[in-house]
Amino acid sequence: MSQISDVRQQGIDYSQRVPNNVNLSNDRVLQRALEQWQPGFLNWWKDTGPVDTSTLQVYLRTAVSVDRDGWANFGYVRMPEYRWGIFLVPQDENRRIHFGDHVGSPAWQDVPGEYRSPLRRIIVTQGDTEPASVEQQKLLGKTCPSLYDLRNLFQVNVEEGRHLWAMVYLLHRHFGRDGREEAEALLQRRSGDPNNPRILTAFNEKTANWLAFYMFTFFTDRDGKFQLAALAESAFDPLARTCRFMLTEEAHHMFVGESGVARVVQRTCEVMRDRNVRDPEQVRAQGVIDLETLQRFVNFHYSVTLDLYGAEVSSNAANFYTAGLKGRYGESKLEDDHRLTDATYTVQEVEGGKIVGKSVPSLPALNARLRDDYIKEIEAGVDRWNRIPAKFGIPFSITLPHAGFHRKIGNFAGHYISPDGQVLSQHAWEAAAPKWLPTDTDHAFVDSLMGRVIEPGKFANWIAAPARGINDQPIEFEYVRFD
Repeated sequence: MSQISDVRQQGIDYSQRVPNNVNLSNDRVLQRALEQWQPGFLNWWKDTGPVDTSTLQVYLRTAVSVDRDGWANFGYVRMPEYRWGIFLVPQDENRRIHFGDHVGSPAWQDVPGEYRSPLRRIIVTQGDTEPASVEQQKLLGKTCPSLYDLRNLFQVNVEEGRHLWAMVYLLHRHFGRDGREEAEALLQRRSGDPNNPRILTAFNEKTANWLAFYMFTFFTDRDGKFQLAALAESAFDPLARTCRFMLTEEAHHMFVGESGVARVVQRTCEVMRDRNVRDPEQVRAQGVIDLETLQRFVNFHYSVTLDLYGAEVSSNAANFYTAGLKGRYGESKLEDDHRLTDATYTVQEVEGGKIVGKSVPSLPALNARLRDDYIKEIEAGVDRWNRIPAKFGIPFSITLPHAGFHRKIGNFAGHYISPDGQVLSQHAWEAAAPKWLPTDTDHAFVDSLMGRVIEPGKFANWIAAPARGINDQPIEFEYVRFD
């Protein structure tokens, strides 16, 4: 009882069937609706969540507060007993809209009728990504490289499940019958299902091995950060408050990806140095992932993630901004008129067989701007990876391909762009693609390394141990207990 009492003082009530800090008990109709949705969520988790985890005790972080310095509590939890809930950062009674046509007006606590449809679309699209990634990763526990990594996978999974709850709460609370129907549909779509797939293409790709998982959490979860940050600026205050708390949890997901890839690079470089091997096939023969294969995985995951930003020039993006529904990354810190009526932005497109820059109005180019902000942060992460080969004296640098490479959406869709930004014929591109993208042989090799390691403190041969454990625990800590 003491833990529940402490949690209540911080605004989150874990004594309720649906833990929350939104006074759900004061709205009995909404509370019953969400409690009726809950069994479907638990059935979804049972059917498509991490396999064979019902008896595991996992050292998980559970949100106990939305405060910056006290929002997480660590302890062993059985996965199906994790307390998913609804948590928003505190409301600022004086918050004002700071971009678009409604600059200076009070932030909305309810959905304006004229923006009901686009707001619902935004929330559903964001909500659909959360269960999709859990479905993509459901089998990874079978091939975990360590208990440390297994625990991190499960932490990501339960928080993606909670992020689904965050969006479902908004749908139920603010969109009536339409919202309830959309909430049900979020549990019915399935990643990769040919008949009822997830909304965004990247969330229908397979995550078949741990290298793909690390790439996904580095590249695609970072897209999630930028999308959530843009929505955290929204004039619709409940959405903004929801996304600001989600961003707190998203930081760990990106850490899992960046540190995971770094540990793969570290282990490969150790083997290359210690065994004096450089040729990719010789490196593979040592049971580690050669750097050339890592580069091809980077090319794939980066390019697929860029498509999540949509078309470079988009009337929807302009309308969302003008209406105050979705801002820019760091909107409140930018120094301009926050209307962009007369501003311009440079986007790239293919013209006359070459890639050229074109100045366009800033409003419809907001997708391109958000993507460019994302690329800057990705570049910084790749620079950190590249310090590792340099430290070992290995002349290899991971590079990001041109933004037009392997694109299916936007100005580069239908064109064949090399990693260095050359416009190619279809024939030339297809001939060179096996050098640039993971082949079936690459996938088979990486899959062949995926053997389960669950002895505390032990790690698979292809990945280095982390620099430190979770929550100041030692690396050899028993992060997952098997009954």
